[in-house]
Amino acid sequence: MFRYILKRFTIMAVTLWIIVTLTFILMVTLPGSPLNEERTTTEAVQENLMEHYNLDEPMYVQYLLYLKSVVTLDFGPSIKQPNDTVNDLLGRGFPVSFELGIYTILAAVISGIILGVLAALRHNGFIDYFAMSVAVLGISIPNFVLATLFIQSFAVWLDILPAATWASPKHMIMPIVALATGPMAIIARLTRSTMLEVLTQDYIKMARAKGLSPWKIVIKHALKNALMPVVTIMGTLLAGILTGTFVIEKIFAIPGMGQYFIESINQRDYPVIMGTTVFYSAFLIVTLFLVDIAYGILDPRIKIHKKGGE
Repeated sequence: MFRYILKRFTIMAVTLWIIVTLTFILMVTLPGSPLNEERTTTEAVQENLMEHYNLDEPMYVQYLLYLKSVVTLDFGPSIKQPNDTVNDLLGRGFPVSFELGIYTILAAVISGIILGVLAALRHNGFIDYFAMSVAVLGISIPNFVLATLFIQSFAVWLDILPAATWASPKHMIMPIVALATGPMAIIARLTRSTMLEVLTQDYIKMARAKGLSPWKIVIKHALKNALMPVVTIMGTLLAGILTGTFVIEKIFAIPGMGQYFIESINQRDYPVIMGTTVFYSAFLIVTLFLVDIAYGILDPRIKIHKKGGE
């Protein structure tokens, strides 16, 4: 177990280093400078700003300073928002983005499992066709298109939901539904197919022969094994949800990391771009690692070590 964790930790560290390096290379190879827009300043002020943000240093020095900021978790000041550090922006924006992501995951998992189970239990019936139609639509329509349709329908035409910000539960409904529809569709289709397979197993037939109620058979015996593939893809879905929040946050004017990240790209705010990229990359890598551990715990047939203690 310890060797497995150590190996995975090493892989995570190498992966994060590659992401850090590629992000730095992409930033420094872009033409121009983030200070190009400061045309009203004198040449002396420009030189002072370049020195303050270490942009006058050789490339390898900038890279080493960047690695130091990653190790110490101090990403320095924002170029376009000099009164704030990157850590300040992360501290303000990430809790909102995380809240949106958690609510979205809960909505996607709960609704997807319910739809998938009902579709499997009513195979080739109306509920099955309806659930799979919803799933196909959820997979086919991008979340930013859904977000636009929701705003036009529920905020403009019907005027029953607010179109922007993150101030109350009513403000959360449209962003969460728009972001959760795609993952919900994937979970529903996967749950349905695995439930259909599990329901034909011998131990399910034995449980029915004992006279157990259908819902007890489903919840106690079938659902646990049917959800194993869902746990497998949770890491990928989680990555998609957390990165997809950037677009949804921008559409609904949610004060999360999305607005800072998109603005930093438009303004070429190097510290914010690199700090946000590293922070989210580390968060997703650790999440994928925890999902792998959870998968091994939930399924006793999966061993995370070789025989003989190797």
